[in-house]
Amino acid sequence: MHTVRIRLLPEEQAKKLTLCGKTNVLTFAFDLWERAFHEVAKEYPEITTDYAHVDATCMWMVKNPEWFDVIVTDNMFGDIITDLGAMIQGGMGIAAGGNINPHGTSMFEPIGGSAPKYTGKNVINPLAAICAGQMMLETLGETVAAARIDRAVVSILTKNMKSLAAGKMGYSTSEVGDLMVKYASE
Repeated sequence: MHTVRIRLLPEEQAKKLTLCGKTNVLTFAFDLWERAFHEVAKEYPEITTDYAHVDATCMWMVKNPEWFDVIVTDNMFGDIITDLGAMIQGGMGIAAGGNINPHGTSMFEPIGGSAPKYTGKNVINPLAAICAGQMMLETLGETVAAARIDRAVVSILTKNMKSLAAGKMGYSTSEVGDLMVKYASE
C-alpha cells in the first residue's frame, strides 16, 4: 500500500481518506483493495471516505488539490501521484514523504530518489530531506522542533532560493544546510 499525505485542507476539513485506483479497468486486481478499504473504513466512522480513478486523481490534484487529505493507493499509482504532488508543491527538491505506521515504525524520506548523477557535486537541494526530518519530528510529537524546521524552510524559500532545482538554487547543498542552521536557531 502506498499512502500519500497532502495537508492542504484546513484542520476542520481533515480526516478524509481517498482510495485511488482504476476499478473500471482493473476490476479483478483491485477488488481486494476496495473490499479491505470499505471494511476497515467501518471501524473509523469519523473518517470520510471516497474513491477516485487515478487519472481523475491526477486531474483533481492539479485543478483542486484542496479536495484531498490522505490518498491510499497501490505502489504503481502512488509513484505517479507522488511525483505529480511534488511538482505541484515546487518540485522534487522540496517534496518529502512518509510511510506512516501509527502502531509501529514509520519511514520518512525525500521522494526524489537518489539522483546518482549529482553524487559528490554539492548541488542537490537538501530541503526535501530536511522536510522529511520535520515530518518525522512532528509524527514523534516533537512539535516545537518540527515548527522551527518548518519556519526555517519557509525563510529559505522566501528569502534565499533562486530555484528549487539541483544546481540552480543559487547555493550549494552545504550552504542551504548552513542557512537551515541559521534560521532554525533564530
